[in-house]
Amino acid sequence: MNKNKKTNIDHFNILRKIDQNNPKSQRELAKELELSLGKLNYCLKALQKKGLVKFKNFKANPNKLNYLYILTPKGITKKTKLTLNFLKQKMSEYKELEREIKKQ
Repeated sequence: MNKNKKTNIDHFNILRKIDQNNPKSQRELAKELELSLGKLNYCLKALQKKGLVKFKNFKANPNKLNYLYILTPKGITKKTKLTLNFLKQKMSEYKELEREIKKQ
């Protein structure tokens, strides 16, 4: 798998998790996504730079997480496009497997 495709998958998974509106720490999010904390942080910064995600800082309140991640309207649109691409890819893989099974 090429690097760009892997990055898109990582970004899609991060956007999907953030869209669930279930606040988590970066450490929890990294564990759920099976990413290193450093890679998650790098991806979140890249998504923020692209205007897909914004961070709200809650450091002043010790009872809340340090950051809350929110999808921007642009992020919602990108997540939708990535979802469609993901589904198209899976349908293509399914059809290919179906053809292989019929050959046997």
